[in-house]
Amino acid sequence: MSVPYTDKPDPQKFMFSDHAVRTVAGKASGHEPTKSYPLLPRPRRCLRLPPKPERNPIPHGTRQPPMAPPLAAPRFHATLPRGLLLRPRKPLPSWRRAARPDDQDLYVDDDIGDGFSFSGGKYAEAEGPSKADEWFAQGRMVKAHALYGNKEKAKDPFFGLTMGSGSQSSGDVFNWFCVEAGSSSNPTVLLIHGFPSQAYSYRNVLPVLSDKYRSIAFDWLGFGFSDKPQPKYGFDYTLDEYTSALESLIDAVAPDKLSIVVQGYFAPIVVKYAKDHQDKLNHLILVNPPITDKHAKLPSTLACFSNFLLGEVFSQDPLRASDKALTSSGPYMMKEEDATVYRRPYLVSGASGFALNAITRAMGKDLKAYIESMRSILSSDSWNTKTTICWGLRDRWLTYDGVEDFCDGLKHSIVQLPMAGHHAQDDRGEELGNIIKRILRG
Repeated sequence: MSVPYTDKPDPQKFMFSDHAVRTVAGKASGHEPTKSYPLLPRPRRCLRLPPKPERNPIPHGTRQPPMAPPLAAPRFHATLPRGLLLRPRKPLPSWRRAARPDDQDLYVDDDIGDGFSFSGGKYAEAEGPSKADEWFAQGRMVKAHALYGNKEKAKDPFFGLTMGSGSQSSGDVFNWFCVEAGSSSNPTVLLIHGFPSQAYSYRNVLPVLSDKYRSIAFDWLGFGFSDKPQPKYGFDYTLDEYTSALESLIDAVAPDKLSIVVQGYFAPIVVKYAKDHQDKLNHLILVNPPITDKHAKLPSTLACFSNFLLGEVFSQDPLRASDKALTSSGPYMMKEEDATVYRRPYLVSGASGFALNAITRAMGKDLKAYIESMRSILSSDSWNTKTTICWGLRDRWLTYDGVEDFCDGLKHSIVQLPMAGHHAQDDRGEELGNIIKRILRG
């Protein structure tokens, strides 16, 4: 079968996007008519490079050396024995042994935290005893406040895996880390840190009070060396739970009368406790408490820990949760040796971060109502406890506006610390200690 010749190309045979045509003119004499053809792509010229010479060519006829046999893949057992470790186990420090539960059937090994730790790198702990170890050696664990609900193992909120020992409760009753200074025969003064801080913030106040008073500083649950149970596993970090837990702790460490010094955002909790226990209190000292309507909103440095999704990340950052939170509230210049103590809970376990996230959410939800309740309690005719407010004037979180008017109207004493910020016990520890002694002497 012959195919008829045609000068016009088949358009289905040549598919082009621009439909351009090349006009081919006839000869100069004009004997052939002008024709239009589709514009065909020009062929690319390929350069043939000479072959690359071999570096060490084996001469023809030379016998090649025998090839080494391939390495056999190592054989692994399906499961390794629990006692087998790939590296030598280091002895646990005393503060971790004290908080370690009896049942160690956990999904992570104690040497590496609970899967959310940030240990290592620039902020890794140096070999030998650190400032945190020295501070822990000065204190003791006090059991107070029973767990609620069942005693099942805490699981992480993401994958449902069993958490490490740092996120587990140490028994039926929580462990509180307490540091005590002074003779037990002296009047008792309970020093309560703020949010987010630790009992370590009173390190310069304790020696000042120790000659005349039995002073006790403790870590709240979720902070420092105290227990940090996973939320919804025995403790939910609500303000009501903290009020009940404080009553249990005071009954354990100071069954008789005492004076209380509380700093920062935990002041409304202490005032609520004091309302029903005025017969037990000699004096109440509030250090930079949130007391006006302007104080009901957390600063952005703290509110970020309750953000959706990002709050889970920020609360696990040891620098954001300790260094930045403490230094952004006033003129406090943190030394590196002190920073290692504040960072320690966030470096060894994610339990502190989970607790911080839960506490911040509870503060954002209930803080305003607690502040209003505190103002009402301190203003009521039934309030008979001697009350003094100490205020660091360089507080960047809580404004001083309205504080003096509130105290004058209720005849509460007020003492100013011009060079201190929100965490006055960190900024001017010795000065605050001497002020407390002067207030308690009356």
